[in-house]
Amino acid sequence: MSSVEEFRAEIRGWLRAQLTGEFAGLRGRGGPGREHEAFPERLAWERHMAVEGWTCVGWPKEYGGRGATLEEQVVFHEEYALADAPARVNHIGEQLLGPTLIAFGTPEQRERFLPQVVAVEELWCQGYSEPDAGSDLAGVRTRAELDGEEWVVTGQKIWTSLAHESDWCCVVARTEPGSTRHRGLSYLLVPLDQPGVEIRPISQLTGTSEFNEVFFDGARTAASHIVGAPGEGWRVAMATLGFERGVSTLGQQVGFRRELEAIIELAKRNGAARDPLIRDRVARAWTGLEIIRCNALRMLEGIAAGAPGPEASIGKIFWATWHRELGELAMDVCGAEGMPAAGAPYDLTDWQRLFLFSRSDTLYAGSNEIQRNIIAERVLGLPKEARP
Repeated sequence: MSSVEEFRAEIRGWLRAQLTGEFAGLRGRGGPGREHEAFPERLAWERHMAVEGWTCVGWPKEYGGRGATLEEQVVFHEEYALADAPARVNHIGEQLLGPTLIAFGTPEQRERFLPQVVAVEELWCQGYSEPDAGSDLAGVRTRAELDGEEWVVTGQKIWTSLAHESDWCCVVARTEPGSTRHRGLSYLLVPLDQPGVEIRPISQLTGTSEFNEVFFDGARTAASHIVGAPGEGWRVAMATLGFERGVSTLGQQVGFRRELEAIIELAKRNGAARDPLIRDRVARAWTGLEIIRCNALRMLEGIAAGAPGPEASIGKIFWATWHRELGELAMDVCGAEGMPAAGAPYDLTDWQRLFLFSRSDTLYAGSNEIQRNIIAERVLGLPKEARP
């Protein structure tokens, strides 16, 4: 048995043994549009994973990880999804913030923050988008000024996932007055539990509030809590986005496949499969899922080199569009029975939730429009889009 097969057997056996007893009811809990489900229990589960050494598996051992190879990381995320284990609460800290600090942080920053991520004692969110700088991140207006030994942060962020459950936020802010676009930005680590920070959940189509507005009104963080040099925030922020499209997306596809298989079974039961147009769309969905996996495997080469390159945008735009169309297919398979809510006042079925939440897939983590520009300019070498 190869080392990868041994690793697969180890994590599969551990999940089978641990998702029992007090954790048995967590199978399938959480996920897109359902982040509110059993949050305290899922947090306890993830801290249990930390005690057992199953958080941050891909991090180097010197930073608290297992030093898993790229193949082993893929196996971990696939097996986690196949076990129907609960959605992770520490994704941003483990998959985004941690790798960013390992790549760009100071030894002091790594010593301060990484152990807390490994232990799931501090949760993180991403302070990127703003009301006037969503898809165009380079237009951020949130500013930070150095006041002695502290940065003073003023501005507004929006669509900040799980900010209401987080302890810290990685904030892209403008630290050079008069600077524009990509220049003059810095990447700051800001505590959220302090005066000058207000978090307002945003009610979504699903009836839940994963996304938030975050207002900074003179919020403070230590001068040492800047990742990279002042003005290098764009480079650091883009690396974080690259890590976001990393190995964990292989596990995401297991969930996609499970959704497609459930839609096919529903179509067989309710007769929708007799519709030739539905059958054609199901076939296209199956083919698209295979393309998603091929794109993800191709992207692993970039991950092995340190971080995905702009080619990662190909995978993002494809899976986001595919998943949105899968939600539309699910509702068409449901037919008229898919229209009423499952219960009062706004209890949604799984298919309704899939349809509604997947509308955001083509927006968050880089909208389709921006991904097309990245592909055109950085992959194909076409002229840059004209800007005012």
